[in-house]
Amino acid sequence: MTSHKMRVALLVPALVLASASPSPVATFKPTMFSPSGGALSPLSLRQPAMTLRGGSDPLAVTVKPTTPIDGQKPGTSGLRKKTRDFMKPNYLANFVQSVFDSLEEVKAPVKGGTIVISGDGRYYNKEAVQIISKIAVAAGVGRIWIGKDGLLSTPATSAVIRARDGGFKAFGAFILSASHNPGGIDEDFGIKYNCENGGPAPEKVTDLVFDKTKTITAIHSAEDFPEIDISAIGTTKVASADGSRSVVVEVFDSTEDHVAVLKQCFDFDAIKALFKRPDFSFCYDSLHGVQGPYAHKVFVEMLGAPESSLMNCVPKEDFGGHDCASHGHADPNLANARELCDRMGVAKDGLPITGQAVEPPSFGAAADGDADRNMILGTRFFVTPSDSLAVIVDNSELIPYFCPKRLWGLFGAKGGIKGAARSMPTSCALDRVCKAKNIPFFETPTGWKFFGNLMDTPKYTPFICGEESFGTGSNHIREKDGMWAVLAWLQILAAKNSDATKPLVTVEDIVKEHWAKYGRNYYARYDYEGVDLAGANKMMQRMADMAGKWPADAFGSFVLEKADMFEYLDPIDGSLSKNQGIRFIFADGSRIVFRVSGTGVVGATVRLYLEKYEAPTGDLTKNPLDVVKSLGELAAKLAEIKEFTGRDAPSLVT
Repeated sequence: MTSHKMRVALLVPALVLASASPSPVATFKPTMFSPSGGALSPLSLRQPAMTLRGGSDPLAVTVKPTTPIDGQKPGTSGLRKKTRDFMKPNYLANFVQSVFDSLEEVKAPVKGGTIVISGDGRYYNKEAVQIISKIAVAAGVGRIWIGKDGLLSTPATSAVIRARDGGFKAFGAFILSASHNPGGIDEDFGIKYNCENGGPAPEKVTDLVFDKTKTITAIHSAEDFPEIDISAIGTTKVASADGSRSVVVEVFDSTEDHVAVLKQCFDFDAIKALFKRPDFSFCYDSLHGVQGPYAHKVFVEMLGAPESSLMNCVPKEDFGGHDCASHGHADPNLANARELCDRMGVAKDGLPITGQAVEPPSFGAAADGDADRNMILGTRFFVTPSDSLAVIVDNSELIPYFCPKRLWGLFGAKGGIKGAARSMPTSCALDRVCKAKNIPFFETPTGWKFFGNLMDTPKYTPFICGEESFGTGSNHIREKDGMWAVLAWLQILAAKNSDATKPLVTVEDIVKEHWAKYGRNYYARYDYEGVDLAGANKMMQRMADMAGKWPADAFGSFVLEKADMFEYLDPIDGSLSKNQGIRFIFADGSRIVFRVSGTGVVGATVRLYLEKYEAPTGDLTKNPLDVVKSLGELAAKLAEIKEFTGRDAPSLVT
């Protein structure tokens, strides 16, 4: 039995593999066709004749015994572990098989259906694409869609599901990403499954997947399916030996579907005019994540920004590694996106840095590893994600997608924005905008999947939502979308700067005008990373048990209005999500929120969210970290953080 590898060369429209004999080792001389339909000369073949490994049927299914692997419970954004864990025998395959077993149980249209498989390009991404493809073929899929080089941003994957080939052709997608977590063989890897609406699988599906991982006994894989050449754009058809079935593999430009959707949301000509202003300058940092090709396509090719405005826009498996400015941590915040922040004149605490020889750009932004998150900066000015969400909603009528006066493109709707939501830990800045504008408002648990039902309900669309963890988006897709958020800001700036004879209205001007109208929600997040999970859970349970029992003098000068464990009753399907974080809500609008994060891979991360409201008539110029300091001290006392975690201070403050 031979062990030679077989590799598919992708050409448009098709390369068909078919067996001429049932011999143990079959060699195929594929016929290739030109776009006009004529056969190409054998000299045109990029690959030699191809040999299957040990069999005559590339679609034959091999059943491999396996046993459950502990700890494969998906978190808020899929399964994340160390890369070396995923590289262990059957680790990835067990999880993927459990997904397909779950899809069969819920009667998803897998047989003959289309699946999307791609990721953010981190280490092990390419190998994972091949493994998943073989299991998908064994499950009966008829078509596999893959972004070139195995790259698709998370928002682009959602766009592919919702818009490619007329829309809603794929029944789901495997997204290979650990999002903002570091990449590399000694860092993190992740996988999550998105459903037919383009959004993350709901809890009822991820719970079912977890149950399957605990009872799995076999992996079904088309082991002789050829290795897919993901470096070449094109389409290939692979036929079974008897001709009864075929699978089509299509590798495509990773930017085309997402960019096409974004063009339906924004007025690119107006933004391009903003870029032409001599007093406007721009820079964008992809942090060596998957966003690089999208940034070049949109900002350079379509909007006319200079190449020099792009930073770290070559995707790398380790996101640049420990020697780069972000230390390989593609997380768009003040701590990790230091190269961008230094260029924009913003310190780690969000305060301005002055004295530069060259004036910082007018606008700066960054994306994380899989490009669903964003950070917005003005000249020496940091926009918190909570404020960014509130400002976009307040100015939504300036964005064509939400324009109340006309139908725009394929996705917009008359009547303006009809719904908005934030995750529970996100500041209450959005609440005030929605109240003032009579926009239906929702507070959900952390996790984009909780916005999905709302976005799928016509009475609430167009819809805008966001999270304090640098995620913002709308119903144009079913994921948070870093590029969308940046374009939303650029559209607002373009609308406010349509008269080139007037001084530039800046990011700082827009945010300060917002505070003057609605007040300011001073806000900070303390992260206690890598703590003992058992200790963190005990800490949370103690606070939950204390609800209604706190002594009156436990809160110092703050007057407690409510203390509870947040739970969410979905207004659309009636599902109840419990244990979503501890809340202390005070009479002056201040809040303390505790949550144990589900996005880490080692130990647990306790997130502490601190918020203090200042009315428009108050002092809106203070340092946020100074304002919330007393709340942080109170929170540490209430939770007994040191006693349960052993930590005197947070490991990260944002």
